Formats: sequence, structure tokens, C-alpha cells
Amino acid sequence: MIAFFSAADVHRAVSPERAVEAVRDAFIDYARGEWTMPPKVYVPAYPAGDFRAMPALGGGHALLKWVTSFPGNPAQGLPTVTGLVLLSDASNGMLKAVFDAGAVTALRTGAAAVLAAETLGRADAETAAVIGAGVNGEAAARTFVARGRRVLLWDVDGSRAASVAEQIGAGVASSREEALAADLLVTVTPGHEIVLAEGALRPGQHASLMGADGPGKAEIAVEELARVHVFCDDWEQASHNGDLMHAVEAGILGRDDVAQLGDVLIGTAEGRQTDHDITIFDSTGLAIQDLAIALAAMERAGDLGLSGITL
Repeated sequence: MIAFFSAADVHRAVSPERAVEAVRDAFIDYARGEWTMPPKVYVPAYPAGDFRAMPALGGGHALLKWVTSFPGNPAQGLPTVTGLVLLSDASNGMLKAVFDAGAVTALRTGAAAVLAAETLGRADAETAAVIGAGVNGEAAARTFVARGRRVLLWDVDGSRAASVAEQIGAGVASSREEALAADLLVTVTPGHEIVLAEGALRPGQHASLMGADGPGKAEIAVEELARVHVFCDDWEQASHNGDLMHAVEAGILGRDDVAQLGDVLIGTAEGRQTDHDITIFDSTGLAIQDLAIALAAMERAGDLGLSGITL
């Protein structure tokens, strides 16, 4: 029997705090070369959206996530992100578990956003805000709350922001400008419009940019990237598919200008150097993060009474 984790099962198995711990460990293992991750494959179905195949190997297991991103789906009453995560035993190739990809993605996105904020933000940062109250924005806000921070939500759909905030115990920003002024900022938008124009960030701020996770997307202006300290989840992936891609193509940023979060965590790259630094984290979403959540969920598989499937 192969364990099957529904979306509800994933959230029952892995708390936001456990997700942060697991994702942190995954970044460290990847930076040390103990986990591996072949390149993400995009299968475009534009303009509607795209499909993505994301493999990873680590912790004695192999993972493949087959997941979609169709930003227009909510208008049709459908989720933006759907798909499956497959987890196999790396010693014999046997499939061990199947997970709802949307839930895994939300948990690891929220965890990565907050991990980056806590790692790269000022030690005395007081305020946090999330722009975008969709599934992944909710996950980021929920993770901030679980870590003991008061967080404000803002969304172009004010009623959605208010509803999500009430559910998770967050506040609602009175305006986008109030959200943009937070010490720790997370943006989780479709990536079709610039959220951070040139000069938008002030000294001492940190922003985790989680929405521009595919070709053609951007949440920050190239001119703003040129004046801040830039970090990313993985250089090879982010420089081809994230916000960074636009600055790289313009010749403004190169490999030596950008540090990977995992390298900061293991001490082989510098993070924030002064309280006046402006830091940004460009996230494109890594399969190692999905693997971390899947393995964390498997720790609880025996406690959840999961249904199984046979192939």
C-alpha cells in the first residue's frame, strides 16, 4: 500500500513551524552537496499557464512533483496550483507516498518566505506584511503568525484579505502603502505587475519575493534590484526563471552579485551586514523544499490513519 496524503492530511502532518525547520535543513543539506536537484522543467501552456516537473534526491528518498500554475483559474472557481508529489525510496525505487501538490507547495512557500525574512531581516525587525492573500500568501502569513509575529495582509481583493486574516489571526493593512512599509515584507502575487518600483524599499527593509516563479514574471523593477543586496534560493534556477532573470539579461547582476540562502545558512556567504542594508530574497521554488515537506509529513504517517492506494 502507498500512503496518500490529501491536502488536509498534509496540513495535519506538518505545522508551519515544522515546515520552517524542515525547509531550513533542506537548504543546508543542498548547500553542502548532500541533496541534489536536477533543473526544473517547464511545459508552457501559455497564455493560460504552465506545467512543471520538479525532481530532487536526498534523505534516502527521491521526489518528483508534477504541478501546475494557471493564474486565471480562481476566476473559474479552480485553484491556481494543482498536481501531485511522488515520494520514492532511493534504495530500491519503490513508490512510498503520494501527496497533494498544492498543499505541499503552500507549506514550503510560506516556510521559505519566513525563513528568508528571519535570516536576512534586521534582528530588531518589528512589523511584517504579506501582499497577496491567495493560498500561498495565506501560508506565508500563517507561518509568520506561528512564529509569534503580528502580520498585516493586503490584497487587491479587500474582502479576501479580510477573510483570510480573520481565519489565521492576522491583521489587515489599510492600504498597499502600509503593507509596503513593513520591516519584513513578503510578496506573493501572480507576478504580472511590478510591486516594488525603483526606490520603493527603504534602508533596513527585507522583502521575500515569492510570486515571480516562472519566465516573464516580475515583482520588482530591475532598477530596484540594482540598488539592494540580492539573495536567491538557487542561482541557476532564479537567474533563468525568477525576478533575477531580468537583471541578469540587462547585464546589471551577475553570479558574484547574488548569494544563495543556503550558503548564508552554512556560513559560506555573507547575509545582512548592517541594519541599513536593504535585502531581497528571490524565490523560484525548489524541489528540495518539497522533499523536505514530504519527509516531514512521512514522520507523522503512522499517526494519521491515512488511506492507501495500490498500483
